[in-house]
Amino acid sequence: MASRSPDPDPAGLTHVRPDGSAHMVDVSGKEETVRQATAVAVLRTRPEVVGMIFSADLPKGDALPVARVAGIMAAKKTPELIPLCHPLPISKVTVDFVRRDAAVEVTAVVRTRGVTGVEMEALTAVSVAALSLYDMIKAVDKFAEIDGTRVLAKSGGKSGDWQREDA
Repeated sequence: MASRSPDPDPAGLTHVRPDGSAHMVDVSGKEETVRQATAVAVLRTRPEVVGMIFSADLPKGDALPVARVAGIMAAKKTPELIPLCHPLPISKVTVDFVRRDAAVEVTAVVRTRGVTGVEMEALTAVSVAALSLYDMIKAVDKFAEIDGTRVLAKSGGKSGDWQREDA
């Protein structure tokens, strides 16, 4: 006979049982809806390196397609990387890049039709895409930085739509 897991902690910590141990939240009773999340990360580097990225003139090759595919793959692998994330049927992932003077803004939009949101998938996509860009430029800028990783917006689900005011 299977044992019933304890109810979530009454303090409202949904991923922690009363005994302090972690567990995966039961989402089986939640309504399936279309859910979407948008996240961003920023790779900061020198202006000439940004030029090299966007002209595909790096020693390691054309960084943007590599980073785009890395981000898409990462979104699909999120539950393998983040221990308590649910595997989701990802419907769509887009990873795009905006050229700034001394930075590349990486944006990902992830969509599903499911019972839980895709914020973690969007964050994972931009994080890995930015890391891939860093890997492609480290030979020309060892001092590049990644920052500003955050969710910009989410839609669907019980809590409804949300957008960061500074987005």
